[in-house]
Amino acid sequence: MKTKILLLLISVVMFACQNNSNKVSKYYSDTERDTLLTNIITYIYLKPPYATNATRFEPQFRKYYVQNLPKFSLENYYIAPDSTHYFFLIRPVGNTLKYRRGVVGKFRLKQHSLMPTDFEEVVNTPHLEEVLVKERGAFLFKELIKTGNLDKYLGMKHYIEWPDSTLVYDKKINEWVGRK
Repeated sequence: MKTKILLLLISVVMFACQNNSNKVSKYYSDTERDTLLTNIITYIYLKPPYATNATRFEPQFRKYYVQNLPKFSLENYYIAPDSTHYFFLIRPVGNTLKYRRGVVGKFRLKQHSLMPTDFEEVVNTPHLEEVLVKERGAFLFKELIKTGNLDKYLGMKHYIEWPDSTLVYDKKINEWVGRK
């Protein structure tokens, strides 16, 4: 009898932990997730040849971002009561498979769309092995949701590469730029 109760309790705890996870699948289907992730990487990834900041969202460049989708992993996702969408994703670093970079950010969605607006990359991790990126990025993601910013962690260079004393995120052009 004690064994059955213990197993029941373990099952309930495991089920509760699953429901509290910050996974995009909690909010969107696989197809919607791919669309959303493609839209996010349009903001954060290299621009396709001949694209500019102003044109990168145009339909002729969509194929470039879709082709690069497998290089990205949307690790954590949370929609706050105020409709702010928080994310942590892992992205490629150059042409190497050994190192990855984490991006923690937030945005809102355009009405009746999976297109982000008011997009912001809050922090980028240094180039790290994927295991470390997952661990450190998940920590930063949780702290961003809890506190609304990551200012107290900006000095932790083994967790956050940007922003720093030289780079800051410009929400108007959606790029990291040199500090003035």
